[in-house]
Amino acid sequence: MRKQSAEYIANAGAQGNAIGGLSVGEPAEEMYSMTEIVTAILPEDKPRYLMGVGTPINILENIALGIDMFDCVMPTRNARNGMLFTAHGTINMKNKKWENDFSDIDEMGITFVDTMYSKAYLRHLFAANEMLGKQIATIHNLGFYLWLTKEARKRILAGDFRDWKDKMVIQMDKRL
Repeated sequence: MRKQSAEYIANAGAQGNAIGGLSVGEPAEEMYSMTEIVTAILPEDKPRYLMGVGTPINILENIALGIDMFDCVMPTRNARNGMLFTAHGTINMKNKKWENDFSDIDEMGITFVDTMYSKAYLRHLFAANEMLGKQIATIHNLGFYLWLTKEARKRILAGDFRDWKDKMVIQMDKRL
């Protein structure tokens, strides 16, 4: 049915094409398999938009499959719940292990909050249920997603996207 739908959409002549229903609980490998089938049918010269996806790893894997645009609540929803995405894995700021860690939120310093505040301070804000903690985490996650997609574009243009993507996926696939 996905194949039939993609063929119909491809022949409709739209200025861009959206793919939906792939991030509703199925395993990531199944999502990638369906994305690969659909992107093989949809025109390469028109934007391909994957709705509701997802994690930084999902984004990189789907870029490799030919997806151009994404939207997802994950960076902001997870931030509000204390989960930060980084190039070295995810950080749960509610964990006690950050209580006395006065290092930068993220040593990459992608956004101003990454070096302005410490992990200990951000953890304190979450423990105290202070709204500022959610705001700082949201700024960080949105900044990280922006960095990730800009870096992916840069790597595509440089011709080394696949190698970089593979290294990033391994690096980000851990909990700190």
